[in-house]
Amino acid sequence: MFNKLKQFKDMRSQAKELQSKLSDESVTVKSAGDKVVMTMDGNLTMTGLAIDEEMLTPDMKNKLQEGIKDAHKNAMSKIQRIMAMKMKEMGGMPNFPGVS
Repeated sequence: MFNKLKQFKDMRSQAKELQSKLSDESVTVKSAGDKVVMTMDGNLTMTGLAIDEEMLTPDMKNKLQEGIKDAHKNAMSKIQRIMAMKMKEMGGMPNFPGVS
């Protein structure tokens, strides 16, 4: 039982370390012909969104919505790759019996 508690404590410690390392990471992606620019940090928080004035007209509404969705999808993908690399650098996460 104490072994499992130690493993849990170690996992929490690794998670905190990973979160700290990821807070220093940031990605910026562009979509809609570079008219939508989104920045996201390693904690999956959108920290910036820039929209070209040309996209703010009523007839561009659908393109703007798609541009924002595409930028978010791309930012999430890039951050997830960074997260995976950071976890790998830290030796991965421990395997716990019964937890997959």
